[in-house]
This record gives sequence, structure tokens and C-alpha cells, in this order.
Amino acid sequence: MVERGDAAPLLRWAEGPAVSPPLAPDQQAGVRGWGGGGGGRAAAEPPRRREPEELGPSQVLLQPGRLELGDVEEDQVVAVFVVTFDPRSGNMVEWCLPQDIDLEGVEFKSMASGSHKIQSDFIYFRKGPFFGLACFANMPVESELERGARMKSVGILSPSYTLLYRYMHFLENQVRHQLETPGHYSRLAAFYEDKKGVLHASPGRGGSLPPVYWLPSIHRYMYPEMKITHPAGCMSQFIKFFGEQILILWKFALLRKRILIFSPPPVGVVCYRVYCCCCLANVSLPGIGGTVPESKPFFYVNVADIESLEVEVSYVACTTEKIFEEKRELYDVYVDNQNVKTHHEHLQPLLKINSADREKYRRLSEQRQMLLYSQEVEGDYNPCEEDLFVLFFLEQNNRIFQTLLEVSASQDKTLTAEHARGMGLDPQGDRSFLMDLLEAYGIDVMLVIDNPCCP
Repeated sequence: MVERGDAAPLLRWAEGPAVSPPLAPDQQAGVRGWGGGGGGRAAAEPPRRREPEELGPSQVLLQPGRLELGDVEEDQVVAVFVVTFDPRSGNMVEWCLPQDIDLEGVEFKSMASGSHKIQSDFIYFRKGPFFGLACFANMPVESELERGARMKSVGILSPSYTLLYRYMHFLENQVRHQLETPGHYSRLAAFYEDKKGVLHASPGRGGSLPPVYWLPSIHRYMYPEMKITHPAGCMSQFIKFFGEQILILWKFALLRKRILIFSPPPVGVVCYRVYCCCCLANVSLPGIGGTVPESKPFFYVNVADIESLEVEVSYVACTTEKIFEEKRELYDVYVDNQNVKTHHEHLQPLLKINSADREKYRRLSEQRQMLLYSQEVEGDYNPCEEDLFVLFFLEQNNRIFQTLLEVSASQDKTLTAEHARGMGLDPQGDRSFLMDLLEAYGIDVMLVIDNPCCP
């Protein structure tokens, strides 16, 4: 199995070298990777459906919520594909396994709008019940038919996004292989045969779709196997990028608002911001979150996703298409670079940084400096910087909801300014946030903090 370590730099794709020109035929035999020669889409035979007892240990799909401490999720790739840009026809799927899987729209999800301006990128996306990862590359060629550039993406689909990153290096190598030796798919076919999962029909479900895996439960961050969920530096760069505004995003994420992040390509780093934004809303207290929608990372979306986004009440996504900014009915919060904004009047107060927010950011920065000092002096890298950030917001969220549950269970159910300060909130500056939080989570308490706008 080809794996990429957690130490991989986050911005590697954005700064990576250009794709080299095609190799000479006598050099192509030395290209390393999966398998050997060619074989196109029509040449591959559809896989035989196998019963559970025939499956190897790496091919049985996991059920959600069944992982125990120390368990490792198994491989479950349900499709592999190659997307190309044709100067006459546009984006198109040129090859895939299995042949009968629905890949409609994947040709646009795996090659973001504006990608022709960059050399390489990676993209996370959602396709129906699956999550996808595709690696894109753009190579100059001396061909009038291809208008001087050859662009392709190689990607996979899986029911869970938490394991996709381990195949980044393989997909990166394969997209370069496809650019340099087009039409040779045997390495991808061998990869699919080795990693594929078989989808089983579930009782009471109309088809054989697997469960959709959203954010992993917080205990999965506590052991090394799950570090493949994100590369090193993912959360720290996210917080450095937004600065104090991370607390604004935290509030919107906790309220399960529809958050759309705009950025021109490359989009890979922005997909990590989607993931990190969802991580801000983790809560580990039992009984919390039953009345609110899940925090769903949709990752990259384009105009073809408008219809599906129209029915979503909560999501975090990113796009390279500026037209989304005009479609206000699709989102609650719009993030353009480091500018966080909302068109909803009742959410405007949440855009203001207050004294409690500054204090939380100061504490977070202080804890980070202490951790870095400990790592440098003592050589102790456990916990890592990513764990610190995730646990910081988990603790903050737990403290808020623990207080709210205790107040709701009391006789007078009165939430005071003292309670707000105890939760790390500004009694005045966070009053609107608290009211929205109580409504969203259906917590029955009486807020007796005066509205600063009223005499």
C-alpha cells in the first residue's frame, strides 16, 4: 500500500514543480507505480460481486460509530477514475472502474473551475453518498489539437473522507503518469482491485448505498492511526490565516450555519479549511446535538451542486466560482479570503470580535507557544499542535453546553451574566450568539442578560 506520512507539508501542491514533458518510449518502461502496460475503459471487465465471506479484511465496509479506541479504518475505495479536459468537448471522464458506477458531475468536481491557470492541485469533494479526492496536473505540450496544454485529474471515491489522504501520493504520481503516457490504466486497475470495497444492501434501505461518514467522533483524534485524516500543519495554518476571526467562524460552525468559502485555485488548501471549520464544532457531551443537523463538510462545490445545496440546512463548503456570492439563498455565511460576512441581519452581531473572543485567542496562542517550547526543549511531540487546537475548541464547547444543561436542569432555569462569563463568553457581546445557540439546540433556559441596545 502506498502511504504518505503525516509530516507532508500542507502547501506542497500549491508550490510543487511543473509536470515534465512526455518521456521517450524507451524511458517510459522505467516509470514506477502500480502494475504495467495499458488497457482502456472498455477493456476492463466489470468486477464480480462477492459475498461477505469472500472478502479480505481490507474490503469490508465499516459501520458508523463502531470504531473503538485503537481500531484502524480499512480501505474502502469504491471507484477510481481519470478525468481529462478536451479542447472541443470540455471536461470528461475518460476511464473508470467499476464501469457501471454513476460519475455524473465528477468531471467538474475533480477539475475545479480556473484550474487551467495553475500547474497542479488536489480537490476533496462529495458525490452523492461518497467522498472523493482527485489530483490535478497541467502539462505543456507541443500539440495544436490540445492547444498547448494537457490537463487531467486522477481520483477515487470512498464512503469516508478520513482515509482519502493516505492515497494522495499515489494519485499525484498517477496523474503525472497519465499526462506523460496517456491511455495506460493498468496501474489504476491494479490499485482498484487491491483497495476496492463491496457495497451491501442494508435492511430497510431501498438500495445498496453505504452509510455517509461525516466528522469522526472526537476520540478518533487521540491515537496515531487517525492522523492521516489531515496533514501536519492543517489546523495551525488555518488559525494563522484567519487570526482572531477564527472565533467568528467557531460561532457560526457551532450554530450549524451554511458556510461557503470562496477562493481562486488552487483549491486543495481551501478544502482543508472546510475540514478545520467543521472541527471547531466538536462536542463530546452525551445528549448534545440531537436537535441540530450534523456539521457536514461538502468540500469543493460548483454550479452543478446548486440544486443539492438548496435543500441543505447546514454545511461547510468551498468554491472557485464567484457567481455563488450572488446566490444568497444558498448560504448564511460567505468567506472571501479573510473577509467573513453574512447577509442575515440577525447574524450581524456575531461578526464583531469582543473582549471574550480576544481572551480566547490569547489563551490559544499562549498554549501553542508553550507546546512549541516543550517540543523544542524536551523533544516531546505528544500531543501535537493539531491535537491542541482541536481539544481547545472541544473543551470550550463542552464547557458551554455543560453549563447550559446544568442551568436547564435547575429549578429557576435562569442564565445570568455570571454564567456567561463562566462559559468564557462576553455577557453583552455574545448575547445574540447565546440566544441563537439556545434556539438551535432546543435548550430550555431563561436568558436574563440585558440587551445593550435597549435602555
